[in-house]
Amino acid sequence: MKITEALLAEHVVFHNLFDYIERAAPRLRTLAELRALAGLLEALLEAHGKMEDTLVMEPLEQHLDQLGQNEAVAAEHAEIDSQLAQVRTTRDLKKARAMLHGAVVLSRQHFDREERVIFPLAEKWLKSKTLQTLGTEWIAKRKQVLG
Repeated sequence: MKITEALLAEHVVFHNLFDYIERAAPRLRTLAELRALAGLLEALLEAHGKMEDTLVMEPLEQHLDQLGQNEAVAAEHAEIDSQLAQVRTTRDLKKARAMLHGAVVLSRQHFDREERVIFPLAEKWLKSKTLQTLGTEWIAKRKQVLG
């Protein structure tokens, strides 16, 4: 399996999670519930992001720098992190709900950039064998997490 295929498969799972959050968050009545949902999203995004950074962004770093994509991706990560941090710290339920929704919207936009720009560039600039090797690395790292 190529790394791009593995990460796209993870994106499908995330899009389902985003859909769920958008349906569930308006019905949640406490900050604790919203914070739990935001914490889940934050933990999953962090694990996914580390994998993407190591297995796609780093091998493409030189090319992405030339296109100005590294800065854009880093800015998106920072904004998503900021929105989720505000969910943890606000005492206002309405604001927490808005911040969680904002993090979901930004995450969707970020994933769209990866699917439209980053992954096609990986397919173009990295050899097929390299994509396969990175996919194998992804599998090994996922197995470590599972024990």
